[in-house]
Amino acid sequence: MTTHDLANALEALSVNEHQHAVKGIKRGIERESLRIQDNGAISPQGHPKGVGSALTNGHITTDFSESLLEFITPVSESSTQTLKQLKDLQKFTLEKMGDELLWPISMPCFIEHQDDIVLAQFGSSNTGQMKTLYREGLKNRYGSMMQAIAGVHFNISFPDTLWQSLHSLQKSNASLQDFISEGYLSLIRNFKRELWLISYMFGASPALCNSFLQGRKTDLPFKKLGKGTLYLEVGTALRLGNLGYTNSAQSSLRVMYNSLDEYVAGLKKAINTPSEIYGDLDDYKSENPKQLNKNILQIENEFYSPIRPKRNAKSGETPTDALLRAGIEYVEIRALDVNPFSEVGIDIEQIHFLDVFLTYCLLKDSAPMDWKEQARSTENLDTVVNQGREEGLMLNFNNTQRSLQTWGDEIFTQLTDVAKWMDNAYGVNYYSDTIKRMATWIHNPELTYSGRYVSQLKESGLDNGHFALALASKYKQSHADTDYSEFLKPWLEQQVVESNEAQAAIEQADTQSFTAFLDAYFDGK
Repeated sequence: MTTHDLANALEALSVNEHQHAVKGIKRGIERESLRIQDNGAISPQGHPKGVGSALTNGHITTDFSESLLEFITPVSESSTQTLKQLKDLQKFTLEKMGDELLWPISMPCFIEHQDDIVLAQFGSSNTGQMKTLYREGLKNRYGSMMQAIAGVHFNISFPDTLWQSLHSLQKSNASLQDFISEGYLSLIRNFKRELWLISYMFGASPALCNSFLQGRKTDLPFKKLGKGTLYLEVGTALRLGNLGYTNSAQSSLRVMYNSLDEYVAGLKKAINTPSEIYGDLDDYKSENPKQLNKNILQIENEFYSPIRPKRNAKSGETPTDALLRAGIEYVEIRALDVNPFSEVGIDIEQIHFLDVFLTYCLLKDSAPMDWKEQARSTENLDTVVNQGREEGLMLNFNNTQRSLQTWGDEIFTQLTDVAKWMDNAYGVNYYSDTIKRMATWIHNPELTYSGRYVSQLKESGLDNGHFALALASKYKQSHADTDYSEFLKPWLEQQVVESNEAQAAIEQADTQSFTAFLDAYFDGK
């Protein structure tokens, strides 16, 4: 995508021919949540049978462990519909969980030992066994504790009408799909540059149960609360920091976002390069495998990134092969903590903000991003994760020091213009209202999610675990008191039946040994 000024882009898109081009944004949400016992400890029970097969139910599954549920909404143009669907999925699952609860925050509940975190099981098929062995590899590479962290993934795609308008206005000679892929990569680069803002606004994991550390040393200036709570007074999102869902072993991977070929080449190199760190762990060719293979990444999904370019893959197709076949279809935002102030883990105002912020990332200038600039973006994220609400905090802006408040004000000035354009296109006012309200958070850090969380935690006088447990009980009751609205219960029950039948069919259709299956899989990657 050619470079262009944001104001000029908005002006060009405001003429009659293009003014409604942005209408039709599509979204989908994946919300993770640990199942916990009513005493706040992680559940030792298997995946609830009443919700069907974790392998084949497209809406209710597991992530790393048997106790880490994942709720997946269909793609929709209505954000209110998406949230209602998410609520229905959680309501249905809670009904199948007995006395268990859904943990309402990102950092895990009390876990005595990482062996209490049981790997997710997907049945006896080769595909199911591969999923579990991949998780065995994650456990042996990084430890299970890191995998017990929950987040919210926000998927978004822009309508063809917007891409066609931009393609025309920029007089691009590229094919429309190549132009779309370039546009999403521009968005990704800008998102990474200002990722710190997402952590500042919506980071909601400034506290954790000290069981999470499992004796690990840390230099973070933790304060103590109650019997076992550690928290950062001005921190925002431990989940996104060095203690959280990161992988220092991957720090040598130079996955870049300046072209689709460059991005794919970086990932393919990682999944085909033997690892010096994990080479001693037995792989699938051994009698007792501890990982899928001995490469830097077992498969592409192991690559930890706050944002990913995506394309729906065909059966048996790897994510990068899908991208090479047909280009980028949507982007997946992976930087959101579970929102503890929402019973479903994310709320409508966050979605409105993300709509505006990601549109802004798409429309503004996006120069190529070299490795040093990527490192600066990570440095800024780390600073905000640990000190984001500190008065006068300075960030690295193109190798010069700039205060978070100054930079944040500049971003919100531009977001205000984007929101006004989007309101005009949709015939609404909620985009501008959201940006106006959230702009005040830049100078009032106590209004951010992490600020509110620390304040309520201290006011309650409770340990982090007891505070979260009270929220979990409150939300379970709220779900019980609310009727289904988007997914009727008989339809959800039918998904259970069909998913169990689908898993059985997959298992019966297997003709290869597990080793032969993986030989063929890795030969074709």
